[in-house]
Amino acid sequence: MQNARVKSYLHFHLIVFIFGFTAILGELITLEALPLVWYRMLIATGFVFVYVKWKKLSLKVTPKLFKVLVLAGLIIALHWCTFFAAIKASNVSVTLAVLSTGAFFTAFLEPLFFRRKLIWLEVFLGMLVIPGLYLIFSVEGDFVTGIFLALLSALFSSIFTLINGKIIEKHYPSVISFYELLIGVVSVTLYLLLMTLFGDDVSGFSVDFFMLKRSDWIYLLLLGSICTAYAFISSVKVMRYLSPYTIMLTINLEPVYGIILAFFIFGDTEKMEWEFYIGASLVIMTVVLNGIVKIIQNRKINIS
Repeated sequence: MQNARVKSYLHFHLIVFIFGFTAILGELITLEALPLVWYRMLIATGFVFVYVKWKKLSLKVTPKLFKVLVLAGLIIALHWCTFFAAIKASNVSVTLAVLSTGAFFTAFLEPLFFRRKLIWLEVFLGMLVIPGLYLIFSVEGDFVTGIFLALLSALFSSIFTLINGKIIEKHYPSVISFYELLIGVVSVTLYLLLMTLFGDDVSGFSVDFFMLKRSDWIYLLLLGSICTAYAFISSVKVMRYLSPYTIMLTINLEPVYGIILAFFIFGDTEKMEWEFYIGASLVIMTVVLNGIVKIIQNRKINIS
């Protein structure tokens, strides 16, 4: 069992590293955010479908669950669209730093989803993020659009996490993931079709939409298969052997991995003023502190 935990811990670090690498691919792919998300979700849906069939899992879901999955699919599509749009409008470092605020959106929204009282300690910790965001805004004024989009992405990510938190324990994660990805790609497809019929020539499907560079195909395959389908399915498996505390601390390394990778891969375009790194550190450290407090609170509840 101990050996399994060590392997799972190392594996989970690899998965979080892959999550951080997602932003790098978003910068490398030359497509705009919407077509990028469409290709990503389409490829990921195919890989998850193959996995579900290989495992011989049933794809039957109740009408009630399907309605929830429709909402979740729309939310995850919006999350990824704003995420990659933020990268295009700013850069990887800014997007990942601001995306760390997702944990605090969750702290404020969780009482609404699970009908519990607001925990004022979580509100206080949420307020500690503001100085970090202020520093990021103050020194990266040229990236205001990217910062705003990253905040929206963090909000959508929080809502998606809360929706999944209510349904993931009672259903196979891979089956839920398949429907969410499928609904997401269908919704983006419908939007692109509407833009093709009633919008301008560059907003919907066109010949150029399907004429991708060779490098873009390679990056998209990596994004859809390893960074989406594989990372999601594997993360569910390793979580069986790791404590919530370990999971929380490790997940919060995602922006750290991503920012370091971006600096070495993209060089000067990712180099920020020193105030940015102080602001980003404040945001990430506060997220970690919030997670530690939640673990301690849960342990006290379990003991009592």
